[in-house]
Amino acid sequence: MPTLANKDACQLLDADHIAVKYLFVEYARLAAAAASPNGRGPDRKVIAMKICDELTVHARIEEEIFYPALQGALPDASDLLEEAQAEHQQVKVMIAQLQAMGTADVSMDALVAELNRAIEHHVKEERDELFPKAKAARGLDLDALGVQMRERQQALEKDPAAAAA
Repeated sequence: MPTLANKDACQLLDADHIAVKYLFVEYARLAAAAASPNGRGPDRKVIAMKICDELTVHARIEEEIFYPALQGALPDASDLLEEAQAEHQQVKVMIAQLQAMGTADVSMDALVAELNRAIEHHVKEERDELFPKAKAARGLDLDALGVQMRERQQALEKDPAAAAA
């Protein structure tokens, strides 16, 4: 199994997909616990904001590095890339709505569930359609892209304001 340092672009993005899926599962667990009489609530807000941060950084590295590289190497994938960009815009709207919410409540739970469904759809399309095309593309160095994306990801993680800009 590749380490974080030597993942190619698709492996790096998929590792992000898995990490955010775990956050969605944790949020759902906390939401279910909060519905019980002795449930806890504040932890959900923390997890929701972590989901927002992770998705924001992930989208930035896709939009800045991965998608432009694919656009150049895969002219026949322009429809897929346009759809991916449109999905990113929808996700950004949901993230902004979540970030504007004050406390974790049933409306936050519903929005996090909606965001989870949107991300699952996006991930499925990337895994099933975009990644195989990227791996088969001639002249596309996924290892070099992975290095570039990881460096950008680390920079954005150090400066959350830059990621959201």
